[in-house]
Amino acid sequence: METSKAGVTARGRNVVVVGTQWGDEGKGKVVDWLTDHAAAVARFQGGHNAGHTLVINGKKTALQLIPSGVMRPGVACYIGNGVVVDPTHLLGEIERLEANGVEVRSRLFISESCPLILPFHVEVDKARETLRESSGAGKIGTTGKGIGPAYEDKVARRALRVQDLKHPERFAKKLRELLDLHNFTLQGFLGAQPLEFQPIFDLAMKVAEQLKPMMADVGVRIDQTNRAGGNVLFEGAQGTLLDIDHGTYPYVTSSNCVAGNAAAGSGVGPDKLHYILGITKAYTTRVGSGPFPTELPIDAPGTVGHHLSTVGQERGTVTGRARRCGWLDAGALKRSILINGISGLCITKLDVLDGLAEIKMGVGYELDGERIDILPLDADEIVRCKPIYESFAGWTESTAGLTRWDALPLNARRYLERVQAFIGAPIDMVSTGPDRDHTILLRHPYQG
Repeated sequence: METSKAGVTARGRNVVVVGTQWGDEGKGKVVDWLTDHAAAVARFQGGHNAGHTLVINGKKTALQLIPSGVMRPGVACYIGNGVVVDPTHLLGEIERLEANGVEVRSRLFISESCPLILPFHVEVDKARETLRESSGAGKIGTTGKGIGPAYEDKVARRALRVQDLKHPERFAKKLRELLDLHNFTLQGFLGAQPLEFQPIFDLAMKVAEQLKPMMADVGVRIDQTNRAGGNVLFEGAQGTLLDIDHGTYPYVTSSNCVAGNAAAGSGVGPDKLHYILGITKAYTTRVGSGPFPTELPIDAPGTVGHHLSTVGQERGTVTGRARRCGWLDAGALKRSILINGISGLCITKLDVLDGLAEIKMGVGYELDGERIDILPLDADEIVRCKPIYESFAGWTESTAGLTRWDALPLNARRYLERVQAFIGAPIDMVSTGPDRDHTILLRHPYQG
């Protein structure tokens, strides 16, 4: 531990990484890059509906539930209480990493307060989407992995949690009650088949034996890490505009994706959140349904939308669905900066814009004849928003793999400088490719 001039023991510095768009901004790569300066990485919300793809020395690794810091040897990985955990999926992810030579079990710690995702949550999730589609209401666009129903049980104070796995009789009693409720919904309302108790119970007891050594009081461990002078990185999933409270409701996820939830979702106080890093693509994408003001068509070859989709390889890590693509929506980005208290931004996938003759940025909207500069909160209003653009000259030079600001093409720098000026937050990092080393650093989050 280091000591300050005043003789007070210096604690570790903590950084929160959050997406500022509709997810898929490239958070996994940035978390992996920053973990070189961290003793621990903590996930604080979402579930295995998240998809973080890392490229290290040209090799791809896709993670969904385990924090991206697992790819750095010796780094502790925490799954906080704000995460919903499918234990079968978690063990499968652990086994896949171990098969590739990554040591996991001795440094992965799971909060005992995490709600469990069980098979009936998955069935309810899928059946609801099917019903919405058949009734003409339109899908929300969930991943069908049971995330939403598991969060509903948490809020209704009936969830089975990781800690219940340690007590078979208690688990069995709560499982019977919860299964009866969900089977009633599956049969009586959703027209689906009910599930049986015994297979679910037996599987839970089987996975419990493997999970018990990894159960922990995550909040206490994070505090101990900080007291020992270690830095912690809080890793968000999805993106701000998918936040259950602040996103384009109802086309959102089921958890709070914003930086403030890093405290509540991991068991520490907000004074532990020292720097908030927002991750933003140089353009905008979205998976699933919901409003998207700057969206461009992606199917026609030769169009900008097709370029963004194909060059950016825009497919969901978890679902494989093609992502919708469009110009950077700086009005939406302003909303995200306001909600998260962003300290600095990392702009990712700048290299995808290489070769475009003209680049546009949404700087506001026309809504019912009036101009507004920040994304509205009402999804119905967002649908009526017509984007207002500023145009920039593109560049023909390649930015792929560059690691210095002054090596960027002049027009690329002008574009980024205008983004920075418009949103009122500094760009501290620029990602120029998928590998952890393809990064331009202007201000280090851990060094202030």
